[in-house]
Amino acid sequence: MSDKQARMLDYLSQTSGWITAGELADRLGVTPRSVRSYVTAVKAAAHPLTVIESGTAGYRINRDEFSAFTAEHRARPRDTEADTPQQRLSQLVRRLTEEVDGLDVYELAAENFVSDSTVEADLARVRLLLPDSGLTLVRHGSVVTLTGSETDRRKLLSRMFREESARGMIDLETIQREFTSGQAGADSLSAFKTDLIDLLDGQGYFVNEYGINNVLLHVAIAIDRVSKNLSPAPAVTEPPSELATSLSGLIMTHFDVCLGSGDLAYLAFLLTTRVITPGHDQPAETLIESYVQPAELAAMRAIVDRASQEYLVDLDDDDFIVRLTLHVRNLINRAHDKSYSRNPLTRSIKTSYPLIYELAVYIASELQRAEQIVINDDEIAYIAMHVGAHLEQQVRRVELVTCAIVCPNYYDMHVLLRERIERVLGDDLEVVAVITRSDVAWDSLDADLVLTTIDPQLHSDGVIVIQPFLTQGDVDRIRQHASRVRRMRRRARLKDDLLQFFDESLFSRNFYARDEVAMITALGERMTAKGIIDQSYVDGAIERELMSSTAFTDNLAVPHAMSMSAKQTSIAIVINDAPMDWGDNRVNVVALIAFSAAGRSTFQAVFDQFVEVFADRLEVQRLIKRSVDFASFIDELVHVMDT
Repeated sequence: MSDKQARMLDYLSQTSGWITAGELADRLGVTPRSVRSYVTAVKAAAHPLTVIESGTAGYRINRDEFSAFTAEHRARPRDTEADTPQQRLSQLVRRLTEEVDGLDVYELAAENFVSDSTVEADLARVRLLLPDSGLTLVRHGSVVTLTGSETDRRKLLSRMFREESARGMIDLETIQREFTSGQAGADSLSAFKTDLIDLLDGQGYFVNEYGINNVLLHVAIAIDRVSKNLSPAPAVTEPPSELATSLSGLIMTHFDVCLGSGDLAYLAFLLTTRVITPGHDQPAETLIESYVQPAELAAMRAIVDRASQEYLVDLDDDDFIVRLTLHVRNLINRAHDKSYSRNPLTRSIKTSYPLIYELAVYIASELQRAEQIVINDDEIAYIAMHVGAHLEQQVRRVELVTCAIVCPNYYDMHVLLRERIERVLGDDLEVVAVITRSDVAWDSLDADLVLTTIDPQLHSDGVIVIQPFLTQGDVDRIRQHASRVRRMRRRARLKDDLLQFFDESLFSRNFYARDEVAMITALGERMTAKGIIDQSYVDGAIERELMSSTAFTDNLAVPHAMSMSAKQTSIAIVINDAPMDWGDNRVNVVALIAFSAAGRSTFQAVFDQFVEVFADRLEVQRLIKRSVDFASFIDELVHVMDT
């Protein structure tokens, strides 16, 4: 399957409804005709399974058949899959890392039943993988050899495997099939993981489940290469750590393989920097005494204080700062080693919690400057998880949805019903009235929701008929209505705030730029001409963009600076029929947001609300098509916000 076909399937699998060929073409940067050919090719590859359904509304994924196809694809033996360029590339790299004396180009062509030119093209692709890898492809006549250290060879194998894996967490079964097939204990990688987690828990560590499979990949690669009598990692002279010794015993028990001191030291290093954090169930004071240096804690506290002041959030908590310091210490080690930890939640965090992600970007930018390192999106998302978990603990029961209960009196049934509602839905609802009569003055009930056990005279979205003995179905419907009330209340309050930041002179239709920097520069010049921002804000927005893409959804990019130095909060917006490349996405809407210090109180609401408005794919497509000018854009924006 080609890269474009895989991307098409990936996009379809993330969408619940139908998608037209035109929309898919926009996402992939190809023509609708190419999309139709991709669909045909995928259907042929998956036959007799129907992984893609076609109809007048376009295409959609058949989730059951797609799951079966994916499972079948993963289960195929790797050595029977050398018929695509990506598969040939993987096998070629694997063999190059194993053959110390090199490979003959002509023999490779004959073995794989391809032409010499095809092998030459594959070798050219191998060379593209090698910059900054520490490895070099050397050619002597028809023989090509991969030179470099054993550690760098393993890193290349790990990187290629992760890039081939589907988006999300690395699958243990796939690792096992690729690297430990045929080894003693090969079916026990999952059991090894279980024992490893028990070991780490017993030693008082927090375990990052999102990162542990990445380390297990390195374990499997080490076992595979040592079992084939390939070069071990360089030995170390230091005495083995307690963790390295424990690892050695576990690996021998499960795989009957004895790893050298260098392998064990490296695997322990990976666990220490990617998976484990000390101090499970220990208070901040104990962690400071045992694990945290005063200087690193002070530096982290200074960064958190600046973030708190800049974004008007309360991050002043010793436990949060100490645990973030421990995480950041490992992050810095990974960044220096350029062995970043993959985060399968990066996309969802960025889309669903844009302000929390921005806070993480700010903290990461401060760390980059202080430590002279580069922090990627996955690592930023891990910082966001720390920040989000802390802020979630601060949430108070505010702005509860009010409700009135109508339950005619019968043996105190209304009392039992109220107790049940408050016990199950207390975080969503505040009961403001209980009516125990059957003759109800429905029009006089002053509450967001009315929960009634009798047929109401008043039929509206806010009146919900429930059973006297609350069922799970009742609970689910009440929660849905309460969520809708909160959303509508919030949107009603924010609509005026958001709309006041638009100006007709800062609206553009079908305005294109060469790339992200050119677009930010062009929009920044317009805002500068109106005296809203200065060049330093534009430079700050470009710096922020280069650090992590501001394409928060598949349709929207929101470039901005991390400082609030604008004269007033304002939005310059571009709406294009055809999407442009923006980071790894293709977006139709670009909104350069200038934030002012005076507008700090509305910053979070404006930012989150704006991203939320553009999260619904169908609504955004409607907005793009109907926003022919500024007036129609405002009308459509109001419509989307009121939906």
